[in-house]
Amino acid sequence: MIIVTGGAGFIGSNLVISLQEKGFTDIVVCDDFGHNEKWQNLRKHDFIDLVAPEALFTYLIKHKEEIEVVYHLGDISSTRETDVDSLLQNNFNYSVNLWKWCTRNNIRFIYTSSATTYGNGAQGFEDNDSPSYLRTLNPLTAHAWSKHLFDMRVARDSHSGKATPPQWVGLKLFSVYGPNEYHKEDQQSLICQSFPRAKENLKVQLFRSTNPEYGDGEQMRDFVYVKDCCDVMIWLLEHHDVNGIFNVGSGQARSFNDLIGCLFKTIGHEKANIEYKDMPPEIASKYQDNLQANLTKLRSRGYVKEMTTIEGGISEFVNEYLLKHDKYR
Repeated sequence: MIIVTGGAGFIGSNLVISLQEKGFTDIVVCDDFGHNEKWQNLRKHDFIDLVAPEALFTYLIKHKEEIEVVYHLGDISSTRETDVDSLLQNNFNYSVNLWKWCTRNNIRFIYTSSATTYGNGAQGFEDNDSPSYLRTLNPLTAHAWSKHLFDMRVARDSHSGKATPPQWVGLKLFSVYGPNEYHKEDQQSLICQSFPRAKENLKVQLFRSTNPEYGDGEQMRDFVYVKDCCDVMIWLLEHHDVNGIFNVGSGQARSFNDLIGCLFKTIGHEKANIEYKDMPPEIASKYQDNLQANLTKLRSRGYVKEMTTIEGGISEFVNEYLLKHDKYR
């Protein structure tokens, strides 16, 4: 049995679907649905049980002999969330309790962290899971801090010789995009947000740069296709001996201008229609101008599959999903 928390969300639903495509059938989705369209992410798919987050531990206790792995993707994912108590309760305390349960019951544990934990990147983007390195990082938002706290907790337990799950992995995801992110509203990827305007050849807005080292729209991000993230997570399921914190990105930073230019070209427009707007001060003070995943550690453990370029990822996302009447995977 495979548990996927956040299994109806963007990355979670893609993982559930990817697992099914690989032949895994005993999948349990843990999530809540609220009043948005998130339920549509799983509309075409089957799973053996659906569990509310507040009922998960009761379910785990009842089925502990059947569970092989917990994929913990459920959290508050909004980088703009300002309710710090809620962030800590959901992204830290809940995760710690799940970590402890998996440790006590000898259950494998794979969870998602975030590249935002690197802060402004002054310490580089090294997926080093030593507590001494992690303490040098300076997250810039409450959301990033809540994720960072859990990374540090996991690292302390592991490096101090305390008991851990038989396999434990944290994945620092970079800028993920792809199908089933439609319910995320203003937290959708830039590709998803920009598609309706780009389709009509209307102007797409990007932030002006506040850093003289970067031109307007030349700020860099590592854009990673969601299916690549799922491939890594399934590879980990098949490689019990891999433990640690790993970066997951494409390994190649690209500019926002490149990204939007690729979107317009994929739709069929010769030239991107871009205008630049001032960056709000509250964003500028926390802005990261260049994020790129270093995949050396993941590659050294044996993951060899090539990551999707933005050209390939945007082409599939647009042509197989966004331009279809039914855009869900």
